[in-house]
Amino acid sequence: MVFALTLQVFMRFVFSSSLAWTEELSRYSFIWSVYMGGVLAVKHSQHVRITAQLLVLPPKCRVAVLMFTDTLWIIANFFIAYQSVEVLKCAFEFPEISPTLGIVKGYVEAMLPASFLLMNLRLIMKYWHLIRNHELMGLAQIGGGEA
Repeated sequence: MVFALTLQVFMRFVFSSSLAWTEELSRYSFIWSVYMGGVLAVKHSQHVRITAQLLVLPPKCRVAVLMFTDTLWIIANFFIAYQSVEVLKCAFEFPEISPTLGIVKGYVEAMLPASFLLMNLRLIMKYWHLIRNHELMGLAQIGGGEA
């Protein structure tokens, strides 16, 4: 993405010309990096979560609430992934070709179900690790104490 944008700036300022494909490539790269960033945030427990209301609860209740909300999150991720796959079926059945790169846009849109399923994988791996190592109560530490 950075290379494509740098190349575009270079072409415009040095040669007073532009490359049409660099804008499209950088846009698609940005979309992929945003969704992969979401997966990485889940891996490191750095995703956006409002936890101030949990501070008034005892630690065991905090863990129960966090496990419940993560379960809802997993269900929502599966729902989004399923709906995305349904849309992708149409995208590949009636392909829309990107104007400058000439690729089927369904390949770019395939990041949606992939990223939401990877988020679920990371959440399940997190709980597997916590349960296996008897560290589930570590979830009760709000403010960076999550494993």
